[in-house]
Amino acid sequence: MLRIRFDGSLTLVPGGVVSSGGTLPDSVAVFGNLVYVANSGNGDANYTGFRLGFNGRLSPIPGSAVTLAANAAPADVLFNGTGTKLVGTEVGTSQIDSFTVGFDGRLTAASGSPFPAQGLGPFGSEFRPTDPDQLFVSNAHNVGADTGTISAFADSVNGTLTSIGASPFADQQTAPCWVEITHDGQFLFTVNTGSGEISSYQIAPGGELTLLGSTPVAATGGVGAVDARLSPDGRFLYVDESRIGKVGAFAVNGGSLTELGTSPFPLPAGATPAGIVAS
Repeated sequence: MLRIRFDGSLTLVPGGVVSSGGTLPDSVAVFGNLVYVANSGNGDANYTGFRLGFNGRLSPIPGSAVTLAANAAPADVLFNGTGTKLVGTEVGTSQIDSFTVGFDGRLTAASGSPFPAQGLGPFGSEFRPTDPDQLFVSNAHNVGADTGTISAFADSVNGTLTSIGASPFADQQTAPCWVEITHDGQFLFTVNTGSGEISSYQIAPGGELTLLGSTPVAATGGVGAVDARLSPDGRFLYVDESRIGKVGAFAVNGGSLTELGTSPFPLPAGATPAGIVAS
């Protein structure tokens, strides 16, 4: 745990390093003072819950750990917008875990969970900001070029996931990994790490997706671009171009993207970024 100073610098909270409850923690979900971590270590995969105290320290929630298959390799864990549901994607088994969240912070698996993904290697995921019962998941490991898809699910009261419309929806690109939805819930962007393009979709009220097209990430063909996040005002999309240690910047106009002429922006020499947040 790090504290943000007034000048934007970071300092470690005293006692701020705690065990994640497993090995190779790779994703963190936060809602209020409730925190869940996905541990992806082979043979030690799980989701483990914590409470965040006023002093900035994390305290494990007794009995919160949910053990996963040894080869689950969870990639993403997230809460819906009301904190009543938690979902995790399993890249190794191509499954999606779905839970309801109790008042004590513990998880109850939905009937039928884990659910089969609609493609290989479900990876990035996001609940629709304007509808906490709609979930979107990228299928990153489908075999062959231009075979990526995005799945849309309805998340019921008890956490059961059901397919929306003709899901999964074709991406026409390779290895869609991260997913980002505009703050108004109207458009979805996914970064295609394998083909170096960002696909744009329009989201219908019921959650069906319509592919609008793709925007190239200019630098070195864009291959290796990974995580992406919108600015708080939704006017820009920032893309982690990890392979070249830079950050791409795109102006957002509805579902259209235009890369800025000054993009990408270099990071310090030797940087190997993996994720990105805009605040």
